[in-house]
Amino acid sequence: MHVIDWQENFVTLSPGAGFSRCGCRGRLSVGGEKSTKLSTGRPGAPPPPLFRFMKGPVLRLALPAPVWGLFDYLPPPGVAPGRLQPGQRLRVPFGRGKRCGLLVELAEGSEVPRDRLKAALELLDEAPLLPPDHLDFLRWVADYYHHPPGEVLLPALPVRLRKGKPPLPEVPEGIRLAVAGEAAEARLGRAPKQRAVVRWLVEQGGVATLAAFRERFDDGRAALRALLEKGLVAEVPAVGPGERGSGTPPAYRLTGEQEAAVAAVAADLHRFRPWLLEGVTGSGKTEVYLQLAQRVLEEGRSVLLLVPEIALTPQLVARFRERLAVPVALLHSGRSEGERERDWQRARSGRARLVIGTRSAVLAPLPDLGLVLVDEEHDPSYKQQEGVRYSARDLALVRAQRAGCPVVLGSATPSLESLKNAREGRYGRLRLEERVGGGRLPRMRLLDVRGQRLEGGLSRPLLERIGETLEAGRQVLVFLNRRGYAPVLTCYQCGWLSECPRCDARQTWHRGWRRLVCHHCGSQRPVPAACPACGAAELHPLGQGTERLEQVLGARFPDHPLVRIDRDTTATRGSVERLLARVHEGGAGLLVGTQMLAKGHHFPGVALVAMVDLDGGLFSADYRAAERTAQLVIQVAGRAGRGEHPGEMILQTRYPEHPLL
Repeated sequence: MHVIDWQENFVTLSPGAGFSRCGCRGRLSVGGEKSTKLSTGRPGAPPPPLFRFMKGPVLRLALPAPVWGLFDYLPPPGVAPGRLQPGQRLRVPFGRGKRCGLLVELAEGSEVPRDRLKAALELLDEAPLLPPDHLDFLRWVADYYHHPPGEVLLPALPVRLRKGKPPLPEVPEGIRLAVAGEAAEARLGRAPKQRAVVRWLVEQGGVATLAAFRERFDDGRAALRALLEKGLVAEVPAVGPGERGSGTPPAYRLTGEQEAAVAAVAADLHRFRPWLLEGVTGSGKTEVYLQLAQRVLEEGRSVLLLVPEIALTPQLVARFRERLAVPVALLHSGRSEGERERDWQRARSGRARLVIGTRSAVLAPLPDLGLVLVDEEHDPSYKQQEGVRYSARDLALVRAQRAGCPVVLGSATPSLESLKNAREGRYGRLRLEERVGGGRLPRMRLLDVRGQRLEGGLSRPLLERIGETLEAGRQVLVFLNRRGYAPVLTCYQCGWLSECPRCDARQTWHRGWRRLVCHHCGSQRPVPAACPACGAAELHPLGQGTERLEQVLGARFPDHPLVRIDRDTTATRGSVERLLARVHEGGAGLLVGTQMLAKGHHFPGVALVAMVDLDGGLFSADYRAAERTAQLVIQVAGRAGRGEHPGEMILQTRYPEHPLL
């Protein structure tokens, strides 16, 4: 655990014991064969000789290679030094192939003689893709997390751009009159369809979406093409379909606690200050985000909103679009590469001043950043587990500090780090202790399942309570933070277990896929027809996952529609939105899911929440198991009792005497 210290206009993250920072720096210079040289720059060592030249700069590039340092090249043939700026991409020779690199520095010389340096092959961008301040931020990230700069800077770009491909062209969203309506009509002569389009645009105020144009003119493509060629009509750059909201005012007045929270942050929007917004589930934290974002956007500045899960973005985006009349850029892995790249470009250029995304969005360039919001700041999903292992929450603090703007960390269950920082005065602390609309938190009940026969992990009392709730016309959420059918397959004859061949974990049985999948390293294989060790004909599942719960509950309550929401059922495009729509429209009485359902969602019809396996969290190997389990219990409980009916939560456990309970 670390504490964030704020000292003299810069941020330092103080690591715990056993963490040391080295002062080594190096640049890897690439020349002809066997011309690679790494300078470690050890403290106290004499500086290496620097070969200075008057024939032009040396380019220092970040390349996607697991080496600490920058690579030295000469400018591409025929490219004037004045065209070169940090933040541009260049194609360079690397070993026997070619790679795309990012220009980081222009130096006067190199540690390698000029005649041994290779020249870059091609300048890929006329203008920098990354502004200097953002380039400096990414270099700070590489330095702080002790990661090769090329494996930080290049992955911060969209996939196509890091491969050296040209940026995607803008997709027009709409059309506008390029000249006054009367002047346009005078230049048309005898062109009735083109005249009709011009008159219609005048009626629309001079601008309209392409969707509205197609709805009005079924056969107007030729007329529009002619108007574009004549320069009488121009295309409007892309802002994404339906991403301009109406800017309508809130449907209800803020509570006293919400007003106090908004006023505290809004009192000083032009200075860096971290705030911890601690509010019970259903207390209206999102409304506080909206109010603050609206004030910053009205000043013409940008807002960054981070969420931990893709599943949270649809409803958040819907609320922000409905309320704020600005373009929204969405940056998360659930979108196609092209969509993410276009939204990244819109965020970089300032055409989209509101950016909503998961952890990687914290690495996106945003001009004139005025507010950073981190929803569910305690969530471990903000930690990147592959490549450069960063914490998006911590980087959000750094970005806000560099931009000189406030950052709001919101949660019903703040992390211990944030609570410590708030108590010691590093963060301002805001509290929302009442649910909006007078709702009450659900009543919690421990269910001791020792000695009980379980059906797919569900006890008889729990099944009976689920049935009663469904018969009353209310929804039930059954939570199990384990996807798949069973966490392990075993052989009763010899004790064989479905261990992962690549790591020390065990592979989960996904019955629908007929495969064993490791949820740690991703390796998978078909389910063996017989025991690989002794040849026994049958293998048996141990434990249960959401897939098994779905089967058991579907068979027990066949008259009540069931929806399962986990990473497996939401892998396809648009699946999250479709499943959540079914829940909100009352098309599902039973909800089965993992932590994707546990946070941020508003399900007014849910009256009962059940946690099937509380003990799995209490006794996990994570040293923060107690903290994480407590957070999860409170978050899951918050899905119940949001409507007119009081909520109830049932926790199945074999250890009701546990201190946490």
